[in-house]
Amino acid sequence: MLDLLRNRRSIRRYEPREVEPAFVEQLKEAVLRAPSSRNLRPTRFYFVTDRERLADLAHAKSAYGEWLAKAPLGVVVCGDESVSDCWIEDCSIAAAFLQLMASSLGLGSCWVQIRARMHADGRPAEDHVRESLELPDGLRVLCVVALGHPAERKDAIAADALGWDRIADI
Repeated sequence: MLDLLRNRRSIRRYEPREVEPAFVEQLKEAVLRAPSSRNLRPTRFYFVTDRERLADLAHAKSAYGEWLAKAPLGVVVCGDESVSDCWIEDCSIAAAFLQLMASSLGLGSCWVQIRARMHADGRPAEDHVRESLELPDGLRVLCVVALGHPAERKDAIAADALGWDRIADI
């Protein structure tokens, strides 16, 4: 597991081929296996492969999401705040599981933050995603995770660059 964590990097360029259906099924299982506060499971996931929708989602916020347009798969991670006040935490854990599962399959991924970000027209980015996917009322959008076969390689971050001073042994 530590090797997987060492080598997982944010990948923003993808090969122009689909993610294999068997991989998609494993990604789906991974998000559903993520822990949830009090097992309330407020999380909802939208697996998007439609090119036009992905291009639209890539412009949900004013910057730092454009690579989603060229990803063969985007997973919109949502939470129902009426189910749990921990929807942000639960969605975050599920998105992390998604990215780790992707890495274990040799796929690249990159988190595109949506919650608390703004669209270029001044509206919340969440509103853009909600309208684009016709999401039900009450669902909040945390992020979109772009996924695909990597078209770039990145070295692991060196152990001495991790910021070990952020840890205190008490």
